[in-house]
Amino acid sequence: MVITIARQFGSGGREIGRRLADKLSIPFYDKRLITIAAKESGMDPELLKSVDEKAANSLLYALSMGAAAAIDGGFYLTPELPMNDKLFLLQHDIIKKLSAEPCVIIGRCGDYVLKNRKDCVKLFIYADLDKRIDYAVKKHGVPPEKAKSVVSRTDKVRANYYNYYSSETWGDPNIYDLCINSGTLGTDGSVELICCYLKQRGMI
Repeated sequence: MVITIARQFGSGGREIGRRLADKLSIPFYDKRLITIAAKESGMDPELLKSVDEKAANSLLYALSMGAAAAIDGGFYLTPELPMNDKLFLLQHDIIKKLSAEPCVIIGRCGDYVLKNRKDCVKLFIYADLDKRIDYAVKKHGVPPEKAKSVVSRTDKVRANYYNYYSSETWGDPNIYDLCINSGTLGTDGSVELICCYLKQRGMI
């Protein structure tokens, strides 16, 4: 069983994933994937962090093939690839390797990378804008006067990243097994709901 979590910024999706992993006693991967990618590739981890979950600007490449088509068809790291593409490919391979064991993976198109796995549970965590703004201020230290724009901008970046590297649309409920309003349930309630869902499917 592998659990992938896509999340709106400020929804608490990362914290929900971390607590879920702790409850199930399985590994949790978010930005750790960058550390692993840097170690395996020999690339500068700070450089990789700067492009994490951001789509490349390789417009000609995107128009001619589409990133999702190229990934599904198989392509390899080459010097001319944008750093964003290199990181995605590295994380793509790492996610495949890590999924050999039960784990929770946050973002990085994990649900798309593992789309053919029947034991992959795909979750989307969302919340009302006001609650996400409040969370961003309290948990991420975003200045109150900038919180709304930061939340909206981060969601746009995540959507662009997902839509670029997959053949799906970020946030489309049809591609997830379960969509959870964390603003209503809270962190603990969301974790409990996910566990109930996993029990219903006979996964735990």
